[in-house]
Amino acid sequence: MKQNFTTKVLAMLLTIGLVLAMAACGQQESSDEGSGGTQVVEGVGQGKHGDIKVKVTFADDKITDIQVVEHQENEVLAEPVYTQLKEVVMASNSVEVDAISGSTVTSKGYLSAIQDAIAKSGLTLAAVGAVSNTSQHQEEAEQTFDVVVIGGGGAGFSAAIEANLAGAKVVLLEKMPTVGGNTLISGGEMNAPNNWVQQKLGITDDSADLYYEDTMKGGDNLGTPEMVRILADNALASAEWLRDEIKVEFLPDHLFQFGGHSRKRALIPVGHTGAELITKLKAKTEAQGVAIKTNMKANTLITNDQGRVTGVAATSGNGEQIIFHANKGVVLATGGFGSNVEMRKQYNPEMDEKYMSTDTPGTTGDGIVMAQALSAKLTNMEYIQTYPVCNPETGVISLVADSRFDGAILINQEGERFVEELERRDVISKAILAQTGGYAYQFWNQTIADIGKTIEAHQDEYDMLVKQGLLHKADTIEEAAKFFNVDVDTLKATVEKVNQYASTGDDLDFHHRSGLVSLKTGPYYIQKAVPSVHHTMGGLVIDEQAHVIKEDGSIISGLYAAGEVTGVIHGTNRLGGNAIADIFTFGRIAGANAASN
Repeated sequence: MKQNFTTKVLAMLLTIGLVLAMAACGQQESSDEGSGGTQVVEGVGQGKHGDIKVKVTFADDKITDIQVVEHQENEVLAEPVYTQLKEVVMASNSVEVDAISGSTVTSKGYLSAIQDAIAKSGLTLAAVGAVSNTSQHQEEAEQTFDVVVIGGGGAGFSAAIEANLAGAKVVLLEKMPTVGGNTLISGGEMNAPNNWVQQKLGITDDSADLYYEDTMKGGDNLGTPEMVRILADNALASAEWLRDEIKVEFLPDHLFQFGGHSRKRALIPVGHTGAELITKLKAKTEAQGVAIKTNMKANTLITNDQGRVTGVAATSGNGEQIIFHANKGVVLATGGFGSNVEMRKQYNPEMDEKYMSTDTPGTTGDGIVMAQALSAKLTNMEYIQTYPVCNPETGVISLVADSRFDGAILINQEGERFVEELERRDVISKAILAQTGGYAYQFWNQTIADIGKTIEAHQDEYDMLVKQGLLHKADTIEEAAKFFNVDVDTLKATVEKVNQYASTGDDLDFHHRSGLVSLKTGPYYIQKAVPSVHHTMGGLVIDEQAHVIKEDGSIISGLYAAGEVTGVIHGTNRLGGNAIADIFTFGRIAGANAASN
């Protein structure tokens, strides 16, 4: 008996020793290669969507390799961080380097992970000196293509693909280190009437005419009717093009009904973000042999003596001045100006520094300014949309909160509903700003969470919001109310009314157009939110062929535009899901016409 006890103790001690040894190896692996020895050390940093774990190799007091072993970052935005920034860190032998523009949070998390590994290594590294984080590749000072596309978001990619398919030699210029633009960081949902998912779900009463009416009404009839008609008539074909030609995957059995729409018609990409779109578009473009040049900022449109646009003057990340000649045409797909506070104030003084933005840092109105130099006509510039449910600390759009399209309600600090949850974005945003503190809470239960599975789709965002204290999961209504100091009695009364309206199908307070969902059973989720600048409706005037129009009504020969850089589609307010339909419909038109010029 005593011998069995001793054997067990020895076995336990050996096991503990083995576990400790393995843990030590997990933190640091060493060998004696070279005079200074080699170490491989693991480090951890906090990225935008969770931990970034790296293994850093040191030899002779220098960083010789960095491998990312675990991360949850956006693959497209993280690519230059894990390539360009890696090279800069290794070349300078230091983490005291600039972040990659447009991927700042991921950059900081990556650098923190490397610094963590350095600290664990016990080494003191001597910095080599300042090194640029842009590519050192030397570009030819003058380059000639048939079509030059400016902007690497959805509109730019679709224009480049269609121009290439029409036989043109195409280059796509993107000023940021990564492609994707606002398309990449969006939810990626796309309105298309009579789509295949509607048919599967038994929604048979939608039509292009109804979609046209919703879009015109949603913009207070200030969209150009003939342009909105093109959008309505071609949105389904654009969605089918994405599905069949670009191989974008959409959820087969779920749709969103965004505010202002009379039917559920928004297709949802796999992953619930624009990453599915951009990843597939980039792969298609590269397969076609289209040249993609990042860190390449277009500055000026070049014209000939007849006023025809014949090229673009640009600056590379290294400061090189490059001329891109365009034999056939230039397509502006540069997006809006939501991240340019001065430009926002120029056209709408209300949209000043007090508003954060959901947009990428590159959304600064460059294309509008370049075209203005050629007397391009602008329209609807004062109309700047805010997205109602955004992170109060960062301004970033909340995709977890897409549960609103599945039945989540909006309440104020007092615990009362104050607006129909499927109203237009501008209406909801104004209503939120009128509440106590200028913020609101979104409230839903597990039943609603299970419908759209937005938490599962955006687990990284959910975890971050919980960590920030901006979202809480509670077993009871009382617990949810207590977390944000919401009046519990009023909230319980609000929930009782919602449950009653859900059972009768008649929302007597706000006439919820999709029908409320019962909140009778928990657990519950409550999330704090504020409006943030999201979309600029105004921009360049284009015609049915996507030509840019001058102030005198004539065409600027050789110049085309598509997407948020234009101002003719959305009027005073863009309905959710319409941006993606817009950029692909008119991006394709612009690219095809530029190539055939």
